[in-house]
Amino acid sequence: MLIGITGTPGTGKTALTSLLEDRGQYRIIHLNELIREEKLYSEVDSQRDCVVADIDLVENRVLEIADNDKNITIIDSHLSHHIADYIIVLRTSPDVLRERLAKRKYSVEKIEENLEAEALDIILAESVDWCKKVFELNTTEESMGRTVTSIIKIIKGLEQENTSELEERYKPGSVNWSEQFFS
Repeated sequence: MLIGITGTPGTGKTALTSLLEDRGQYRIIHLNELIREEKLYSEVDSQRDCVVADIDLVENRVLEIADNDKNITIIDSHLSHHIADYIIVLRTSPDVLRERLAKRKYSVEKIEENLEAEALDIILAESVDWCKKVFELNTTEESMGRTVTSIIKIIKGLEQENTSELEERYKPGSVNWSEQFFS
């Protein structure tokens, strides 16, 4: 089973999946690292300071290395919803996101592009359109520990095919930053 942890850059995907990785329960694929290390991209976008992933190559490689022994592989990336059937979308308030992206030394243009994507629910909308099940978590004021606990509950629910309560609790569309961002 492939479970993606996705969201706008800066929402906590890599930090959270690193904590999950430390527990050793799941195979974790840090997709952005894999794309760069194995050159699974079609071009370098120097204006936006990123690479353009070749999703077909990426998906084929992920399927090759997914951990069948543990039955669950978690994909960490803002692109994971292009590959996985089950998705956990991390959301963060644009105000907090702005600070996090500035600390990463993102350009003003790149920060604004990501804030707008977060406010417009771009990744959430794509996930809902493309994936079997989508869960949305607001990470703005949650501790890393509580967020990891929520993620583990969702994963266990998916394993046991018992997600109805979780689907209600982490229902897509429950987070809305549009008024905060566009006012």
